[in-house]
Amino acid sequence: MTTPMMMMIQSGAVISGNVSASSSQIFGRNILVKKYPNATITHRKTSQTINITDERTRTRRETLSTRNVVRPKAVSDSSYSQTCLDPDASKSVLGIILGGGAGTRLYPLTKKRAKPAVPLGANYRLIDIPVSNCLNSNVNKIYVLTQFNSASLNRHLSRAYASNMGGYKNEGFVEVLAAQQSPENPDWFQGTADAVRQYLWLLEEQNVLEFLVLAGDHLYRMDYEKFIQAHRENDADITVAALPMDEKRATAFGLMKIDEEGRIIEFSEKPKGDKLQAMKVDTTILGLDDKRAKEMPFIASMGIYVFSKNVMLDLLREKFPKANDFGSEVIPGATSIGLRVQAYLYDGYWEDIGTIEAFYHANLGITKKPVPDFSFYDRSAPIYTQPRYLPPSKMLNADVTNSVIGEGCVIKNCKIHHSVIGLRSCISEGAIIEDTLLMGADYYETDADRRLLASKGGVAIGIGKNTHIKRAIIDKNARIGDNVKIVNIDNVEETARETDGYFIKSGIVTVIKDALIPSGRII
Repeated sequence: MTTPMMMMIQSGAVISGNVSASSSQIFGRNILVKKYPNATITHRKTSQTINITDERTRTRRETLSTRNVVRPKAVSDSSYSQTCLDPDASKSVLGIILGGGAGTRLYPLTKKRAKPAVPLGANYRLIDIPVSNCLNSNVNKIYVLTQFNSASLNRHLSRAYASNMGGYKNEGFVEVLAAQQSPENPDWFQGTADAVRQYLWLLEEQNVLEFLVLAGDHLYRMDYEKFIQAHRENDADITVAALPMDEKRATAFGLMKIDEEGRIIEFSEKPKGDKLQAMKVDTTILGLDDKRAKEMPFIASMGIYVFSKNVMLDLLREKFPKANDFGSEVIPGATSIGLRVQAYLYDGYWEDIGTIEAFYHANLGITKKPVPDFSFYDRSAPIYTQPRYLPPSKMLNADVTNSVIGEGCVIKNCKIHHSVIGLRSCISEGAIIEDTLLMGADYYETDADRRLLASKGGVAIGIGKNTHIKRAIIDKNARIGDNVKIVNIDNVEETARETDGYFIKSGIVTVIKDALIPSGRII
């Protein structure tokens, strides 16, 4: 039966006219699809009208879900909801990944590389997380902004994604935009907002509706299509991804306060005491159940945003031309001038990998059983990386428990427990590796190279015989000799021994990339 009606749809449009329902499939998913024998669609943002006069149009890409989403609860990120963006994200959204600053808190891992290029989870790099989230969310136009040690980042992105993007129309890309000086901008990037401002001349050339602004040093899996859909459904100018927080963790984050529609009305940076209590919100508004809402009465900004394109251009050029940071200046400023800044709840695993300690625990978290903190084994949303065509790892009489082993490793008659072993790692007989992250190596040394090194008293890349390593991070290409002990024997919390090849931060020993730890050394 057909009835005259008007309803809201997920593309941010209004349908009027005669509408009837039928079931169909889109990408193998059963959804409800409307027939439009005599109707029009008017997009609320652009006022563009599309006449629909034939039932056959339901098979076109403009097929739209019938779910009427007007309640703020619909902004939560749920694996059960469907998305049907129009126009779809591949045509209407530009991803902007911010590479971060110098990465001083992650030093020495950032000594020779940009923060997003730091290895992660045996086979990957940090930048693979936001890029993979983009690709899995149908966002295939991606810029990565960075200004520190960008050579390895650029090399990784070009090898991992350059040949797989775009197709015959050459529409998709993943490109690095390094900081540069120009007559208009003689300075380097001064912050997140300034980095985007300096490249607005390039970003505005993209014919898109929204800019998706992401961080390059977070570990999480997120469907950005739902994020973008919520932005459109709420007629938002800016949408901020928000993480529910308990009181213990809340003091370390920038918190937000929302009204009954999920609109952000107040910000507070790392509040304590009465100021913290004043930031409590009813998180059921954003989709949490009553029990979880009582446990998590705060929401923190994740540093992930959707900006309507024209709003971004106006804010950075006209309204706040001197603002350097999105989180502390542009977003609160947009709220203060009356723009609609909306919260979008993400209730899943998320970790800001900004320190050595956070990086260490995030990596070892993937070994947790029965369910790891973050899984690389989700077939519906895989994490992509550079194809290296390495052989399977070889383990000869090794005792390996609760660990993750990367590609191309050679592990001989040793014990490995609760550790992550990176690609091309070579571990010799009698070694004991516990609670440790080995990043592996960028290349193999040949047998001839190893014999030559041994004849000269040198140390080959990898872990030597009878070496014991516990609670440590061993960066790439490190040469650890025989009978070495890296166990922080004196329980030192902080020390910088760069000339000796290592640092200790938060009690975790970090051996520098390409460092040499001679045989018999005790740390």
